[in-house]
Amino acid sequence: MVAATGSGWLVPSAVDSFEHITGGDSAIVAVQYSHQPSWISYLVDQEQAREAGHPLFDAVYERWSQLPAGGRPDLVVFWESLGVFGGETAFSGEHDLANRTDGALFVGPPSFNALYREIADGREQGSTEIEPVYRDGRIVRFTNDVATEIPPDGAAWNGTRVLYLQHPSDPIVWWSTDPLIRRPDWLEDARGRDVLDEMVWIPFVAFWQITADLPMGLGVPAGHGHNTPATMSTAGPPCCRPDGWNATDAA
Repeated sequence: MVAATGSGWLVPSAVDSFEHITGGDSAIVAVQYSHQPSWISYLVDQEQAREAGHPLFDAVYERWSQLPAGGRPDLVVFWESLGVFGGETAFSGEHDLANRTDGALFVGPPSFNALYREIADGREQGSTEIEPVYRDGRIVRFTNDVATEIPPDGAAWNGTRVLYLQHPSDPIVWWSTDPLIRRPDWLEDARGRDVLDEMVWIPFVAFWQITADLPMGLGVPAGHGHNTPATMSTAGPPCCRPDGWNATDAA
């Protein structure tokens, strides 16, 4: 199940990667929730995403649950950008995700999402907001660079795997009204790999800097900002766990 962007567009590399990972033995379900580009929907049309994401998952899950237990396909969800905001509303927490899906990939999630905030704010002491470690990574993990190991290193990751991919320089992820009056944790910690050291918190100013970056988030090289399509073939396998997958397959 894939969440469309605000305008109903499906990221081709996400769809292509999933079909490649599954060898084409897959069915993809999506729904359009707006006529606006994602960054405009993000600012003015968030409720449409919420109203679409939850019913979509419920409808697919109900149909999936009616299939014979021994013959059901894996149920994997992929949501990107504002779609994560809508899709997360279908779940009450990490165990609900584990109980009702076989894997989940959330890419470029808005930081104000209720479930995302619960997980990010509940991160282990010493881990950062740009790459939180939550409950030893038993179900939910975060990465900001799919070319590196997904922390925490060496910890078992059995059962359903839920992965959040968020670039440190993605304005969609870090936009909120908080920087108007307080320094966010991601500007309190060491800067992310693609955030300039000169990016500092100044009341009101930082908020408008991030806001001005919203329409520019896709106009940057792959692996930065909100430009995530090139990472799908690497981010997808940890959640889908295809048999025999290797670096050649990803390439």
